[in-house]
Order: sequence, then structure tokens, then C-alpha cells
Amino acid sequence: MKVTVIIGYYKKINYLELILQGLAQQTFEDFEVIIAEDNNELATLEFISTYQKKVSFPLKVVQQEDNGFRKNRILNEAVSQSSGETLIFFDGDCIPHKECIKEHYINSAEKAILSGRRVMLSKSITNQLLQANSFKPISYFKLLLSGSKHIEESVYLPFYWIPKKKKRGLLGCNFSIQKKSLEEINGFDEDYEKAGVGEDSDIEWRLLKLGYTIVPVKFKAIVYHLFHDSNYQESDVQFNTIIMNKKMIPVHFALTD
Repeated sequence: MKVTVIIGYYKKINYLELILQGLAQQTFEDFEVIIAEDNNELATLEFISTYQKKVSFPLKVVQQEDNGFRKNRILNEAVSQSSGETLIFFDGDCIPHKECIKEHYINSAEKAILSGRRVMLSKSITNQLLQANSFKPISYFKLLLSGSKHIEESVYLPFYWIPKKKKRGLLGCNFSIQKKSLEEINGFDEDYEKAGVGEDSDIEWRLLKLGYTIVPVKFKAIVYHLFHDSNYQESDVQFNTIIMNKKMIPVHFALTD
């Protein structure tokens, strides 16, 4: 298996179904999908069991008891069960463009983390998709008139030059890395038990200190972020940031010695 797609998921089966529809439309086909559920709902198992018959790619779910925010823990479990050489991470509210997996795979490289971007869909478009229970390609002009944000990120340019220098930080909802690279840093840090900061910012600084490069795949690896209210507070971000800063202190000392 060349690619494993890992989806960090918590409830919202209607969102998950749209994501799976997007995955079913991919032009690249050598991939499996693992739903990493920070919960253990029977409804998810039943849904996946039914949906496995509708798609051509291998599809499974890993679960854990719902005991607070433990996303990194279940992501690590999904990684341990993955068979792909390249791991692509999406959140459970992001629908991939049909070329998204292909672009993550063909641009994968040693010592590189591929960082995609996202189109922030408006509440009105999200409701339309949910009511229709169907994801079809969304035109740029429809996005333009919908009140969606970052619509420039929806433009797919397959021959766009990828700059070698890091431009923007990693987004946990759309990034990829070679499996062996993630294993080199022992996976995600499970000390982060609040949302907002943790699976992306922490992975970023730990890999950068080992000489990795953030490679932007803007206009190539595109996802559409479904609208929802914020699932974390600013205090959660501050709490996790304090943890991360403490973890980075030895690195700062080492760099100044």
C-alpha cells in the first residue's frame, strides 16, 4: 500500500460521509483509509461496516473510550495499524479535492513534511451539502458568492512551482509525511489533552529540529473545511502552548550553547 489516509474524527457522521464521498472521487487509487475516532460509538462501527461495501479502497476504524480530548493517542494507534509508505492526515471536517491524495503522494520526499491548505466553507454551503448528503465539486464562482473564506485556496494548479522555503505553518487538518519519518520522532505527543495546539505545531517543531523542511503544497493539495462552531477555547490553546514551550526549552538551550 502506497498511502494511508488517517482521519481524526469525533462524532458528526454526516460530515464523515461527505469526506468519504470526496475520497471515493480521488484520481489516485492506491490508498487505504483509517478513521481515528476519539470515541467508541457503536453508530460509527455500523456506519463504517455499511460504507465499506460502497467504496473500492480499504476502510477501517480505530476507537478508544471517550475520556476527554485524546486525539494524539488515537492518531498514534491509527499510525501503528497503517500500511502506507506515506501518511496523509485530514480532520473529520475536511473534504479532499479529487487530486489531493495524488499531490501528497507524488510530492512526498525525504526529510519533508507536506503542508496543504483549506478552503473555509460558509455555513450556507455546508448546510446545502449536508441537506443533499452529497459532495460535488464546488465552483470558484459559487464559493465567491457564498461568503466562504480563503477561496483562493480552491484553485488547483498542478504545475504550480512549489517553493523550497517554508512559507506558512503546518495545518493538522491537511498534511502528509513519510511513515518512517513520523516513527523517527515516536509519533504524536500524547501529553496534549486539549484542542487547538498539539498534533500540528508540536510535530512541526520536533521535525524541524531534526533538519526536516515544511514543503507547502498550496494550489495542489486542497481540502474544503465544513463549517461548524469552534470546538475549543482560547484557554485551551494557551494551556497547550505552555506545555509545548516547556518541551522546547532544552532545544533552545542546545541551540545557544
